[in-house]
Amino acid sequence: MTAPGTTLVIGATGTTGRRVVAGLAAERRGVRAAGRNATPVAGARAVRFDWHAPLTWGGALDGVDRVYLVPPIGSADPAAVMVPFLQRARAAGVHRAVLLSSSAIASGGPAVGQVHQALPGLFEQWAVLRPSWFMQNFTGSTPHARSIREDGTVSTATGDGRVGFVDAADIAAVAVRALTDDAAPNTDLVLTGPQRLSYDEAAAIIGEVTGRPVTHRHLTFEQLRDRWAAEIPAEFAALLAGLDRAIAGGAEDRTTDTVERLTGRPPGSFRAFAERELS
Repeated sequence: MTAPGTTLVIGATGTTGRRVVAGLAAERRGVRAAGRNATPVAGARAVRFDWHAPLTWGGALDGVDRVYLVPPIGSADPAAVMVPFLQRARAAGVHRAVLLSSSAIASGGPAVGQVHQALPGLFEQWAVLRPSWFMQNFTGSTPHARSIREDGTVSTATGDGRVGFVDAADIAAVAVRALTDDAAPNTDLVLTGPQRLSYDEAAAIIGEVTGRPVTHRHLTFEQLRDRWAAEIPAEFAALLAGLDRAIAGGAEDRTTDTVERLTGRPPGSFRAFAERELS
């Protein structure tokens, strides 16, 4: 196979996208950073891209041969815009696609699961990254980060269910390998950190690292759904609350060796993440 040409990174300023750009640039790969505002990103050429503005697609795709796909945020039906884009990308000469999905959504499932299902029929070289819950959900302007700062709580409907929280840096490292290794994975990859933690345990670690008490507030499905519905559409609020209910039932109580198998190093721990980003 010839050496990789240029990779289009969609969502290049986002949680995984900016790390994927940095990883590709560190390996001296050609990178095009796509976003609605064409925001400059170190190591990449910025280009305007909007899932809902097809007129931006052609310029973003010009001269690229692979693409990292981050679905439109908050869309209940991302396939409606993503599949037409992928068809156009294939016609434009893109031959490898790596999709960011979720451990909670299998091929053919709701939302991005429909894009996952379509991908192998469009590309001979592909991968679907299905990370567990991001450790970064506890940082920045996320709901958990805000509630930790405001009243020292994390509110979920997960009960005592455990999650293999994964660092976005590890997700990006796997994405770089999936985009650039000679052989594409041609499968879906479930990504987790090295341990399973309940939200009670995660809150305790954050409290230990930050030096201030942090507790897990246990909500019912209905309470969490209504809480989300005050900020986002009701259908999407119910979907998110349902994911918490699935965690309570054990859906995310697992770890995998995917990060180490593809990158050659073990995934980072939740405590190491907290000490790096929260202390």
